[in-house]
Amino acid sequence: MNREDFPFFKEDIIYLDNGATSLKPKCVIDKMVDYYTFYPANAHRGDYDLSYKVDQEYENTRELVKDFIHAKSLEEIIFTSGTTESFNMIVNGFFEPLLEAGDEVLITTSEHASNILPWFKLSKNKGILVNYIPLDSNYYLIMDNLKKSITPKTKVISIAGITNVIGDIRPIKEICKYAHEHNIFVVLDGAQMVPHMPVDVTDLDVDFLSFSAHKMCGPTGVGVLYGKLELLKHLEPTILGGGMNESFDNPDEIYLKELPARLEAGTRNIAGVIGFGETIKYLEKIGMDNIHKYELDLRKYLIDKLMPLKHIDIINMESDSGIITFNVNGIFSQDVAYYLNKYNICVRAGNHCAKILKSSVGVTNTVRISLYFYNTYEEIDNLVELLSDYDKIVKEMI
Repeated sequence: MNREDFPFFKEDIIYLDNGATSLKPKCVIDKMVDYYTFYPANAHRGDYDLSYKVDQEYENTRELVKDFIHAKSLEEIIFTSGTTESFNMIVNGFFEPLLEAGDEVLITTSEHASNILPWFKLSKNKGILVNYIPLDSNYYLIMDNLKKSITPKTKVISIAGITNVIGDIRPIKEICKYAHEHNIFVVLDGAQMVPHMPVDVTDLDVDFLSFSAHKMCGPTGVGVLYGKLELLKHLEPTILGGGMNESFDNPDEIYLKELPARLEAGTRNIAGVIGFGETIKYLEKIGMDNIHKYELDLRKYLIDKLMPLKHIDIINMESDSGIITFNVNGIFSQDVAYYLNKYNICVRAGNHCAKILKSSVGVTNTVRISLYFYNTYEEIDNLVELLSDYDKIVKEMI
């Protein structure tokens, strides 16, 4: 689907590591080159036409993001360097001043490091409790387990919409409804969700959402922090500097700008933000529903091909996303990745930044295939052909 839009495919490489980062279409690359070539001024700094054009392009992307995730206002869209920075801003800028020792944050063992380590730091420094919602036999988060995990101390549920190893799609709308009935905030890691399916933050009623441009055909170094406006107003800036203040004369007289500028200190990744706007327009032309459906069809095709192979242990057989994790019996996952690399197939191997998931799954490392709309059935056939010959894998690993 749309492979002709990607210059990368001139190379004889099969790229199946889209959960880590995605390929970039030519329209996005060209948009960034245009900025650097024809109007490479700073944003929100100059009083001249060139700078004004930068402002327009930069803020146009904010408008595109707002509409893409169905936020209510432009002030709810904050540009960051990525999901990781967004999470740290949410935890350190909003929850650190709010939570008290003994307050509880619920996560799961399948969360990414960016949704664990900031909470761990808050636990160590402030004494909050970080506890885990148990996963079911498929390693899914289900409502019954979530409801049983909530206590009078629970103040936050912080989870991924789609996890990056198991690939399960969480019932976010139902979770938000139940959480809000119990005065609990919901923080959503959208890194693996926003690039692959429609997301409506107003309908979901999520309190905070973070995601990255580079996982959805956009540039690296650009992310989004979404928050409900009434909450963002109380998020204290974690970075101070140029562009986010009105004036400062002494420590007692510091006046900050209104949202969103207040949370975007310094010079942002302007080219990346402008390129990200082109990314959103590109994905909307394809249609997020179409992307999600195609990935599920491709995933089913791959699962059906892998299931007869007795030496393949599929970890997440039933997930409704383009993520498939597996191991080859008796062979270290990184060795499998190295073997596939010899045939120009790119996959991910390891713990995928979900280092505590091993306590639930029982294995430390896996091979991960993460699909996107530009992958093909022919690529799956080539992958499966290489994985089907166990003796060949063993021989080439010696």
